[in-house]
Amino acid sequence: MDPVKAWHAEHDYFRRLLALQKQLDVFHGGERPNYELMLDIVSYLREYSDRVHHPREDVAFARLAQKVPELALPLERLRQEHRVIANAGAALKELLTETLGDAVIPRAEVEMAAATYLVYYGSHIAKEEEGVLAHAARALRPEDWAAVQAAVPSVRDPLFGDKPEERFRSLRRQIALEA
Repeated sequence: MDPVKAWHAEHDYFRRLLALQKQLDVFHGGERPNYELMLDIVSYLREYSDRVHHPREDVAFARLAQKVPELALPLERLRQEHRVIANAGAALKELLTETLGDAVIPRAEVEMAAATYLVYYGSHIAKEEEGVLAHAARALRPEDWAAVQAAVPSVRDPLFGDKPEERFRSLRRQIALEA
């Protein structure tokens, strides 16, 4: 598959998961959101996006900055956002895990952490889609894409791959229902 199309496809998958916003809306109604679903989403994003997708993007950004120097600063900001997203995701995952473990966590704290994660992540994807992918398609060559692919050992996507892992099957079914 064309690497830019694959990049875009992963962003589409991540956007679908960021429909976690629906669970935040449940907070406003005073009801219990589906914490299990929220934890599955954040777990997947932490395990796949933070460990596979973002490291590959970081290599693509570095190579793109060499070829299109005027993008160096915006690309460095996007790389910094990867670290912020990872930290926000780790904090949210911890809060959700504690909540499901019957810890008493103020709803507002969970809601704020989830909203921060969603807004930041959604904005990040939009910036990459609008300001990076077209440049990458034009400027990066096969040897660049080979370096991007080699940045992280080949890992099967545990949710959107051909065979989702058992722990993500219910999440995959939920996504299919909402599509």
